[in-house]
Amino acid sequence: MKSKKSLFIAVGLMVTMAMGIFTGCSSQKQGEKDGDQLTMRIANFPNITHSQALVGATEGQFQKALGENTTIEWKTFNAGPAEIEAFFAGEIDLGYIGPGPAINGYIKSNGDLQIIAGATEAGAILVSRQDVKIKGLKDLSGKKIAVPQFGNTQHLSLLNLLQENGLKETTKGGTVEVIQADNPDIKTLLDSGEIDAAFVPEPWGSRLVKEVNANVVLDYDQVWKNGEYSTAVVVARTEFIEEHPDVVENFLKAHVELTDYINNNPDQAKATVNAKIKELTQKELPADVLDAAFDRLKVTYDPRTESVVGFANLSYEAGFLKEKPNVDQLFNLELLNKVLKEQGKPEIQ
Repeated sequence: MKSKKSLFIAVGLMVTMAMGIFTGCSSQKQGEKDGDQLTMRIANFPNITHSQALVGATEGQFQKALGENTTIEWKTFNAGPAEIEAFFAGEIDLGYIGPGPAINGYIKSNGDLQIIAGATEAGAILVSRQDVKIKGLKDLSGKKIAVPQFGNTQHLSLLNLLQENGLKETTKGGTVEVIQADNPDIKTLLDSGEIDAAFVPEPWGSRLVKEVNANVVLDYDQVWKNGEYSTAVVVARTEFIEEHPDVVENFLKAHVELTDYINNNPDQAKATVNAKIKELTQKELPADVLDAAFDRLKVTYDPRTESVVGFANLSYEAGFLKEKPNVDQLFNLELLNKVLKEQGKPEIQ
């Protein structure tokens, strides 16, 4: 009898423990649903092409949109590859970045990184050294041209221009030498006469024109697609989108509202952007450079999908991608279009 009684007690304890486990799981899930604190890690550059992030971080629009149950942790980067590596390491949930690194991140992660909105379009120019006069693009033959990074959007745009004009890089048997250098170094190289030209994004284009008297060979609307090409986009981890669609949607509401605010209040927005850049880099942009740079770009939420796909194809043709990219799932614009529809704005196709 004693053995039988012990058996009943043991079974009872097992049942009680099992019920506790299931109850605990249920309570934990309910607790998450009811508002456990979420930390959302957002990446951006101290650059005018990431204006929504700079203004939103300063004035709190994102935090207001996400609510008190979500804490934003801002992470600043200076280069796309470093940001992508942070995504791969699980250190970032969402970020502002150039379309080139976004494409690479999507492909290398097998679709675990997707573009959910645009941020900026245009804003890249081709300049030449003060004493180098380039009347037509065929004059680039025999010249040495710098880009900020091999495989980035400026490099790919330059390769497209060379191809359209029957020219090639020296590495491909052509007559145009293309080198890679950081933007500050490009200024030094151009001023010292070590390079003939440069293809750079803003605000570096305007800085080169002002500070070393560079000539504008092709302005922002002449380098590609009449200026309707993506310069910066917003990307997010696919898993984060699936697990927190409401959070991403609220982020995009703020992103769209900030885009409208910047376009409707350019002077105030530029001042805020410049102040944030100074805070992050200890150096602000001169007012005339800031104005010229903003005149060459457009702050937007449209990712200009056609141009991004074009960049992907150019990257493959240039050998930066081993296989022709399948970009079927590169864009995830469902939540953005939901926001746009609610606000009475045209949806992105």
